[in-house]
Amino acid sequence: MSLFWMAVITLAILQASVFCTTIYLHRAKTHRGLELHPIVGFLMHVELSIFTGVVPREWAAVHRKHHHFSDEEGDPHSPYIYGMWTVLFGNYFLYKRQATDAAVVRKYTPDWKDDAIDKLPIQHYWGLIGLAIFMLMFGVWWGVAAWVTHAVLYVLLNSAINSVCHMVGYRNFANKATNLQWIAFLTAGEGLHNNHHQYPTSSRFSVRGREIDPAWAVIRTLEAFGLAKATRPPLAKAA
Repeated sequence: MSLFWMAVITLAILQASVFCTTIYLHRAKTHRGLELHPIVGFLMHVELSIFTGVVPREWAAVHRKHHHFSDEEGDPHSPYIYGMWTVLFGNYFLYKRQATDAAVVRKYTPDWKDDAIDKLPIQHYWGLIGLAIFMLMFGVWWGVAAWVTHAVLYVLLNSAINSVCHMVGYRNFANKATNLQWIAFLTAGEGLHNNHHQYPTSSRFSVRGREIDPAWAVIRTLEAFGLAKATRPPLAKAA
């Protein structure tokens, strides 16, 4: 397989991980602003487990704590506390420190109901399956390179939201998070972070006509086929 197609496939898997993160992990599981058909939720959970190694309950707990202490003492990864560059390049370690704290997970996810994947004893090792898949597709060394590339880009995109999208960009509302449309294009809408912090339970992140939330189009498509339901009203457009 040529390097071009290796890159195309790796980036396609990366974008699948990004869309599963914002739709399943963030909007549905963490903020309960969206209900997904069980099959859709299961498939997104599998994709995230295999290609990112994320444990949804841990992710939800850390993110809920972030909203609880948004940019104040106690925020797990505020750039106002740790510095923008520290969060951009060290967010993974800040996240893991909270995600591995059982007390934090219990406190911020008391409503959590485990699904079949959550109950598996190997949930922290699913990422190895993703590595194996990359190696089977591309060969051992190119597979490892593609897996590392996917992991690094996925982490950096999430880190950019927690760092850059709290200090650089414009604001529609009076919170410290910011909006950056170019990051929103790369992260399926997550870059519209100021809007999200104003209305965290909304399943749509765009509020102005010029703003584009790519995941919202996917959600609407899923709704059209009866595979999703926005459980809270979408945002009214900001004046």
